[in-house]
Amino acid sequence: MKNNKIHKNLIFVCIFLVIILLMMSLDGRLLVNSTDLNDSIYKTNNHIFNRLDKHLLPSRYYFYKNLIDSPQLQNQEIHYAEKQINYLVENNLQINDVVDAPWSMYCHDVKHTGRSPHIAVDNMGVAKWRFLMEGDSYHCTPIIDDKGVVYVGKRYVYALSLNGSMKWKCDIGGNLGISLAIDNNEIVYATTSDGHPNALNAIYSNNGTIKWRYYTGSDIDSSPVVGSDGIIYFGDWGGNIHAIYSNGTRKWIYKTGNVVTSSAAIGDDGIVFIGSHDSYVYAFYPNNGSVKWRFKTGSWVHGSPTIGLEGTVYISSDDGCLYALNPENGSMIWRCPIGATWCSPALGEDGTLYLGVFEMKFYAINPNGSIKWTYSAPGRIWFGASAALSANGIIYFGTTWMDGGEVAFIALNPNGTERFVNRKYGKFETSPAIGSDGSLYATTSHNEGGYLYAFGPGEQKTFTITEPTPGHFYFLNKDLGETPLGRTIAFGSVHFSINIHPDAIDKVDNVQFYLEDDLVYTDTEYPYEWDMNKRYERLFHYPHIVNVVANFKGGCQWSESMRVLYIHLHFNFQ
Repeated sequence: MKNNKIHKNLIFVCIFLVIILLMMSLDGRLLVNSTDLNDSIYKTNNHIFNRLDKHLLPSRYYFYKNLIDSPQLQNQEIHYAEKQINYLVENNLQINDVVDAPWSMYCHDVKHTGRSPHIAVDNMGVAKWRFLMEGDSYHCTPIIDDKGVVYVGKRYVYALSLNGSMKWKCDIGGNLGISLAIDNNEIVYATTSDGHPNALNAIYSNNGTIKWRYYTGSDIDSSPVVGSDGIIYFGDWGGNIHAIYSNGTRKWIYKTGNVVTSSAAIGDDGIVFIGSHDSYVYAFYPNNGSVKWRFKTGSWVHGSPTIGLEGTVYISSDDGCLYALNPENGSMIWRCPIGATWCSPALGEDGTLYLGVFEMKFYAINPNGSIKWTYSAPGRIWFGASAALSANGIIYFGTTWMDGGEVAFIALNPNGTERFVNRKYGKFETSPAIGSDGSLYATTSHNEGGYLYAFGPGEQKTFTITEPTPGHFYFLNKDLGETPLGRTIAFGSVHFSINIHPDAIDKVDNVQFYLEDDLVYTDTEYPYEWDMNKRYERLFHYPHIVNVVANFKGGCQWSESMRVLYIHLHFNFQ
């Protein structure tokens, strides 16, 4: 009786193998390749640059000098610190130190230039770490303080060290707006939407506790901006523009005719510029909030202004035009039709404006309003995904998959040619930030949550799946070679193992193995591995997605996925 049952099992297996091989040769639709997997998982003139206002402190030079003298730096980090110093010295550069941080607010500074005084590391092929945030993070642009601490979030505000470990997290009672801001007193400001109620939160950067809350009663998707006098400016969905003292009390408030999602920019003379969905661009006197002038565009003004040469105000409108406005009276200098966008133009060293639009185009626009060049982006450039500029002129921005586009993180040379296009890490829907050591930080989003990625020099907290080999056929854990269509197929059992970056082996807390969203095994000891060797819910209808997650000490996390057609050889016949 037992022999008959074994005989029946063997006949069934042989028949099933013939069917699978026929299907592989005739139609690959049952199996999904690695590209499909990625798609399924993932459906941001020296005169201007050196405009110093009243602060002429070349503190960045001494910052890097101290970095190089630090015994804690690795050789790679020292190399990039020396590179930064050489660039500063060769170009005789100094920077405005109103807020002495490498990326203190949305689009870097109060003028929203999006331009860093630091050189971003030219390496986006491999991330050094990523941190998982709770909730969808597509609006969240990171900021960086003068100690290199990165602040980011969605439902919570997180403070992360240079190695990706979490210093603290703070519940702000709602979803974070586009970005945060930090002042010279090391207070982090975060606005909320979908909160109960919504507020501007002032958070101590050393421990993440709330200093005070200023309640608005309306959602806030306008990123806070901190002036040199410590006044915080932002707008809300009630159409109000707020000016708040650093102690949390109101200085003044002005009500526009519609929602305000634009983030304020501040000129050299303290004039505050901001847009509204009532189609106007406003200029306010900072002392009392009275209107200096307002300019009417042809539609809503989602985006935020950028202040350029001689104080010119650049701002986009949903009417599809980028405007250049006279800062004294609001008169139009020029108008350039480029298409609808909610981004702020980044300002190059020579006065060139860089701006992406919804129609999957990225523009370089001359200071006179003529188009310098156009780049066809692989995907849609989304709300808040303004470009970031490295000190050497490299342009960084991301795209999302909407309307048939592709997700990508892109670096362009100043002449518009591609430096790289990275499609590996998901949809980048926010503006990136550049750190003092050349690291580049950007957030991605997906259905389950959002990641903050760190690219550049430093400790690599990553891994790769080394077994099974993608595109190979396994029988009882024996590798029988490549499959005809490059699919990964396993009969009976298959062994999973990973190769963790040597810098991070002793930093791992545990490694988890998931089938789809179900945790099936956790390994807490090196080497980290798992045998897929029993029957799981599905027999052979569809491939399984195996997700491997390494949890590092301090909160940093990395994950990789593989799609495997797995058939176990245990069948029960009644």
